[in-house]
Amino acid sequence: MWFDSWSDLGRILAVGASAYVTLVVVLRLSGKRTLAKLNAFDLVITVALGSTLATIVLSSDVAWADGAVALGLLAGLQFVVAWLTSRRPRLRDAVTAHPTLLLHRGELLADALRQQRMSEAEVRQAVRASGQGDLSTVAAVVLETDGTVSVVPDSALGSGSALADVPGAASHRA
Repeated sequence: MWFDSWSDLGRILAVGASAYVTLVVVLRLSGKRTLAKLNAFDLVITVALGSTLATIVLSSDVAWADGAVALGLLAGLQFVVAWLTSRRPRLRDAVTAHPTLLLHRGELLADALRQQRMSEAEVRQAVRASGQGDLSTVAAVVLETDGTVSVVPDSALGSGSALADVPGAASHRA
């Protein structure tokens, strides 16, 4: 169908604008983490928020108030899980991934690359993007919990304390 009725379009405009404003308010109240780089839990919440917004806007079976409560619930759940995981390391382990050491002192770690389904070319690309031209000048490359790749050059390693929460990094320290 190309067109149902003017009242349906009016409902979409009115409820859509209201739902959009509600989502912006909910996101502002829920804090920066909801909008940060995403780990698996944050991604699920973000997708759920988008799906809920679409349902509020397009389904005449869902009242704006019901949708607003659903958006608030999702943001509240994200807040509770974030609060709990920041205080309970075991719960954090269940919700988020661990960072993975992919390269140490210029040496690619084949087992870690295989486990994380990353290629040597992807690691070299990250090293180049960081401004390094030689793997031997890189102290560590870490696949972070949000999927980004961090490159630590030898010149910036210092004590290596930034790698303290990277499993296996301590056993690779010189």
